[in-house]
Amino acid sequence: MKLADRIEQRTPAHRDRAVDGLRALALLAVPTGHWLLGGFTLDADGAIHNASPLSAFGGLAPASWVLQMLGVFFLVGGYASVLSYRRRPGGTGQWLRGRIARLGRPVLGVTAVWAGLAAAGSAAGIPGDTLRTGATLVIQPLWFVGVYTVVTALTPWCVRASRVMGAWAAAPLLATVAVVDLLRYGPYAEAVPSWLGVLNVLPGWLFAYQLGVSWGERRIGRREAWVLLVGGTVLFAALLAVFHYPASMVGVPGEARTNSHPPSLLVLALASAQSGAAILLRDRIGALLRRPALWAPVVVVNLSAMTILCWHQTAMLAAAVPASLTAGAVPGLTTAPDTLGWLAARVAWLPVFAVLLVLIARYARVFEAPWTRATRAGRAAAGVLAAGFMAFALGLA
Repeated sequence: MKLADRIEQRTPAHRDRAVDGLRALALLAVPTGHWLLGGFTLDADGAIHNASPLSAFGGLAPASWVLQMLGVFFLVGGYASVLSYRRRPGGTGQWLRGRIARLGRPVLGVTAVWAGLAAAGSAAGIPGDTLRTGATLVIQPLWFVGVYTVVTALTPWCVRASRVMGAWAAAPLLATVAVVDLLRYGPYAEAVPSWLGVLNVLPGWLFAYQLGVSWGERRIGRREAWVLLVGGTVLFAALLAVFHYPASMVGVPGEARTNSHPPSLLVLALASAQSGAAILLRDRIGALLRRPALWAPVVVVNLSAMTILCWHQTAMLAAAVPASLTAGAVPGLTTAPDTLGWLAARVAWLPVFAVLLVLIARYARVFEAPWTRATRAGRAAAGVLAAGFMAFALGLA
């Protein structure tokens, strides 16, 4: 029997395939975006450094509108969390500990392994700047896990807010980000401290999660989804055309403003539009995923969600670092991302990165399962290695 058919037979009838499909789509957008919009340059010593094609090709900014799908990920995360929370067998604390453990194990695993890789690479003579570039890329996606852990812990309060305010439960979060943006970008921006933007981190990413909770609580239907889609699109266009927000959804080297770190109002506008579209397309996506050939890869991606998130940058580095040491400048891999030729070459490299990620995932997925065989000493050692690697990556060691 084919794998797709076996997966189809094991899928419960009540499984919401559309939500799983949306999660898989949002997950795959993360490595695709990082692989396509991230590049390297070589210095005189042969070390690699991060570089972005967006510095040379501002016209690529609309690609970030498509590849920035964290709004959809938080939406389906909120939806799935409220269903899981409703079915929890024990108390809220037990439910939350289980969710946090599922998020924390793969992060601990990748950082502990990279501590060993960094030490071995240093001993083997790999340039220190290359190791720091790799460390920075590895921890770059992990901020998401911390934020997602916090918003997951807020699920009980999100449920209460949804039951009291319905579809409007996310509106105060949008208003908070709008006020902070007005202060830091408005007429009194020079008098506002630079740290004020940090206040947008929680409401900025909680916005789509709260929409997902309200959706799971059946407080958002097609009418509300149309409001999200149209309203988000109009706000997005106005912020770009009238208020001159940066067009890119990811940071561009040399630019004074960024939309994602911390999230600006443009991020919430995009998340609103994406969420509305996702809710409206739910039935069509669910029907499409009734086909076993399409459903099987969705299941595989969802089962490897944290592995994909934690290890996709390692897959790119697995190609770039050896190339920098042996071949030097390789088009689309270790050459400056400032020509159309680089873009064409980078697209050709994407399948290579994907294959490397699949190979890595065969072994790295073990970190997603409960560590039942790990001793207390082993877990402590992993924690120490992970802490050491984080200190190295953040420039603290």
